[in-house]
Amino acid sequence: MVRSGEEPRPAGRATDGTGPASLRELFLQGEPVETGVRTSILDSWQRCRSLGLSPDALDLPYREDFDPGGRIVRAAVPVLDRLQATFAGSQVNISVADANGTVLLRRFGDPSMTRSLPDIQVVPGFVFAEQVAGTNGIGLALAERQLIRVYGAEHFAERAQQNACVALPVRDPLSGRIEGVLCLGYPRGFERPALGVAIRRAAEGIERRLLGQSSARERALLRTYLAAGAGTAGLHRGVALDAVANEFPLRDQAILREKAAELISGAQRGAVEVTLPDGRRVTLVSRPVTSGSGVQGIAIEAVLPGPAAGEPLVIPHQADDLAALTAPAVPLSAARPAITLPSGHLAAPSGPLVTTDGDGGTTGPGGTAGPVTSAEPSTSAEPTTPAEPSKSAEPDSARTPAGPAVAAGERTTTQPTTTDSDRSPSGPAAAGRGGRVSAGEHSEAAFPARGLVMLGEPQVGAYALAARRRLELLSEASTRIGTTLDVRRTAEELAETAAPGLADFVTIDLPDAVLRGEESADPIADLRRTVVHGIRGGLPFTPPGKRVDFGPTTPQLRCLSSSEAVLEPDLNAAAGWLAQDPEHTERLLAHVHSLIAVPLLARGVVLGVASFYRAGSPFGDDDRSLAQELASRAALSIDNARRYTHERTMVLALQRRLLPHGLPDQDAVEVAHRYLPAESDVGGDWYDVIPLSGARVGLLVGDVVGHGMLSAATMGRLRTAARSFAELDFPPDEVLTHLDNLVGRLDREDPDGKGAGVIGATCLYAVYDPTAQRCLMARAGHPPPAVVRPDGTVTYPDLPAGPPLGLGGLPFDAVEVGLPEGSQLVLYTDGLIEDRNRDVDAVLEQLREALAHPERAPEETCQAILDTVAPTHPHDDIALLVARVHAMDPGRIANWELSADPARVGEVRASAMRWLSDRGLDETGFAAELILSELITNAIRHGAAPIRVRLLYGRTLICEVSDASNTAPHLRRAASTDEGGRGLFLVAQLSQSWGTRYLPEGKVIWAECDLDAA
Repeated sequence: MVRSGEEPRPAGRATDGTGPASLRELFLQGEPVETGVRTSILDSWQRCRSLGLSPDALDLPYREDFDPGGRIVRAAVPVLDRLQATFAGSQVNISVADANGTVLLRRFGDPSMTRSLPDIQVVPGFVFAEQVAGTNGIGLALAERQLIRVYGAEHFAERAQQNACVALPVRDPLSGRIEGVLCLGYPRGFERPALGVAIRRAAEGIERRLLGQSSARERALLRTYLAAGAGTAGLHRGVALDAVANEFPLRDQAILREKAAELISGAQRGAVEVTLPDGRRVTLVSRPVTSGSGVQGIAIEAVLPGPAAGEPLVIPHQADDLAALTAPAVPLSAARPAITLPSGHLAAPSGPLVTTDGDGGTTGPGGTAGPVTSAEPSTSAEPTTPAEPSKSAEPDSARTPAGPAVAAGERTTTQPTTTDSDRSPSGPAAAGRGGRVSAGEHSEAAFPARGLVMLGEPQVGAYALAARRRLELLSEASTRIGTTLDVRRTAEELAETAAPGLADFVTIDLPDAVLRGEESADPIADLRRTVVHGIRGGLPFTPPGKRVDFGPTTPQLRCLSSSEAVLEPDLNAAAGWLAQDPEHTERLLAHVHSLIAVPLLARGVVLGVASFYRAGSPFGDDDRSLAQELASRAALSIDNARRYTHERTMVLALQRRLLPHGLPDQDAVEVAHRYLPAESDVGGDWYDVIPLSGARVGLLVGDVVGHGMLSAATMGRLRTAARSFAELDFPPDEVLTHLDNLVGRLDREDPDGKGAGVIGATCLYAVYDPTAQRCLMARAGHPPPAVVRPDGTVTYPDLPAGPPLGLGGLPFDAVEVGLPEGSQLVLYTDGLIEDRNRDVDAVLEQLREALAHPERAPEETCQAILDTVAPTHPHDDIALLVARVHAMDPGRIANWELSADPARVGEVRASAMRWLSDRGLDETGFAAELILSELITNAIRHGAAPIRVRLLYGRTLICEVSDASNTAPHLRRAASTDEGGRGLFLVAQLSQSWGTRYLPEGKVIWAECDLDAA
């Protein structure tokens, strides 16, 4: 048996066994006690207070109807006798209580103690359950379901303050159910380390004897089965114990035994046809067997070789379950008419019920009783009085094979040697191959032989079946829990796995911080109902999304405090749970009756609490272990999801921080944008809108290869660099060339030197000029843009793809296209069109259909694209930029061309002033006049003809002077003795920005003036 360890004792506990007396007094006075008292003791005190128990007025109830010869008593008597001898002469008292806390046995190291102790410590029958006796060894061991020590003042009752005790639950080895409690009491100064070892060994001895009792019951069933087969003619003649092992390989035997275990656990008389992997069909027949001592079981036989292929199985109608196995046997054929069932349907067996009467006789067909011929010596027969078993019926556990059932082919010391008659191929009589089998008629042709597959008690078979299903549930949990990196979805997967496999209803409460991907500073005060799942709805649980507050005595808070699962088999008796919210719990008790609360802990972090509820049979310790295992697995997945959420939130915050927060003011395009992060991880997609000189605008979309923090950080560097290159008025192909060099340099600067940093990036850069309604664009390995004409025509310009950024050494080509006013230019990253389950060409056609609505505004176009084209669960980031282009009104553009003659400066300046005055820009005219004078003079003196002057009137006034020379002016600070050199300084002071833009032939010097400038 694997036991949970004893709760560690806190440092500073009084070594004389007095316990925390002062802290107990503080607690009884209502003062808060948070440290210095062990968790289990403090929880028990709180439950006692919630029950209204008084420490100085505890009258224990006495039960006269306790069973002095029950199963736990029979197993414990020899063990207690040995313990009494071990502690002979000491003040140790030994007791055994049942699962309800009623003391059944008493032993004393010094028999004279019985004269000085009160009746409650001497006489069996008193109840020491916690709800009536307060904190004590027996009651607390049942409540905590583990080894418990209680010292002096840790007892709730005043009369127990001078005593100490150690108590340990005793479990049925097959079912895991608590059968009772073994308790050692002693004066508080008698503390010995050996007491814990002694009580563990004694409990294991009692459990071995309980196992021996179960083994003896199984052997009694086997003896009765063999006796019935050897002494009854007709149906049971020729039963072969080794027939299954001889007839079928191991794989098929395992299939038959698995189905046989289900039939035994179902406690039903019937038959079922099992199809084996090789196509053979075997009929399993179950029938009840009762030993002479009243042990009730089920025998599962395989009918060999079974009905011919395609021939229906003719057997009586399915009988009801084993409600009264000890009643006089009646042939099933007489109980219900015979029916014909198709293959695989469950029905009753074709033979009569075989059972034994109380004298050991066998009831044969027709209900007639006959003698039993035992296949074993009479000395090993099952005793007729179960309350006083003989030694042969319950041998020492070391010589007793343990198991939930006796399977065919398993040799044990109690199984007789199979005789030749046992292997006879004869069997139940039946009609010939061409006729129908009638109830009560038998022939040896249809069923040549029967082989015993398994024999056992339904209860034990149910335990074995439940254990197998628990393993199946754990196996299922490994594939169902943690399929995503979403905290909420992982919690839902835990609930869906546990209900109905383990529980009927599951609630999961997580702190808000965990849902956000963080660690909660105070998880108990921060819990929020996250999941409510069950076999049906409408129960009065706190709905998802609401805050939940658990009191100090509730199982949920106790499990969070102890970091262990807390089991409440009967919620009607769970004082702490009932006291939390009487009105709410009363409504819940109409639907649920048992609870397991399990903390969700992973890597030392408290992630929440899971509560498993049952409406039917109560939970047991095996269920608690299973719930804790499920919760542990789910907690790791939830923590992984939490960590991922935290990292993803950080990366997404960085990503959004590095993207544009707003769009710049400009008149060239009307822009809408979207950024949609991938579900699995955040990548390095970006977009940008860059105002350029000459009323132009740059549109930029890029995608860094990879995901995570590195990609987001690299995206920020590339976007900053791309904006800088664009603002230098480089054409698109040159901007991409500079970015290509930058990415290559970043790869070379990788600190690991393994190229594990930036792998590469793609980019598309377009520059739109509203004065010419032309767009110049170039791309580096990026998807082509879409152009939506005013008439609704959608095209993908034939734009050279170019290599992705980072390869280096390869040129980029720019292409210029015309964009009439009202056209839309759509730029996007590959996450929009590339998906593992979709064809790119089909998606581009889908995008074309979504864009064929030129009347839509850019915002509407963005949303339509995401609704119809974007994948439902994107595996990559999506950056989308939709720009509707506008043309500049020709009335807001003025052009002059002049020769390299200084006399022409005044003429152009005067014409420009008149043009500005006509448009009400007199206040701006002063600054514009000085700027034009300086720029035109510089072009005449240092440039080359032809010289052109252009004014653009938009949000600002832009003054441009171009010439055919590539020589660029430079701003410098002139000395006080210099005669010139102050012209550009004056331009910079009068304008809000200025710069140089290079043309294929020549350059443009421009300056931008604020319209509000005086």
